[in-house]
Amino acid sequence: MADIQFDQIFPLGEPNDAYARRFIGQSYLAPPADGGGDQILMCTAGSGWYQAEGEDPVSMEPGTVIRVPAGTKHWHGATADAWFSHVAFITPGENLGNEWLEPVTDEEYGSPPKNGTSA
Repeated sequence: MADIQFDQIFPLGEPNDAYARRFIGQSYLAPPADGGGDQILMCTAGSGWYQAEGEDPVSMEPGTVIRVPAGTKHWHGATADAWFSHVAFITPGENLGNEWLEPVTDEEYGSPPKNGTSA
């Protein structure tokens, strides 16, 4: 099973051999990094956008989950013609904080930038 590739938002981790007696088959464990503090976004209703600096925008529909690694400059919000409901939480870490950056302009909001354009 370890050679099967599939998309997931969290790393697979290392084989969880220490607790193998509690599982049928191979389990894996990926504890948070030393720094921790990733943000998890989950769209619960409506439609929205997520964009990390320098990356293409990602459409968010109900059920979309995005992991934002700690320290990633990004924005997220409703599409220009819809509303957006989401849950955001931070994974455990040390000295966690939240930094609100410059506002997203009307132009950026109405048409999410692509490929390296700052948001």
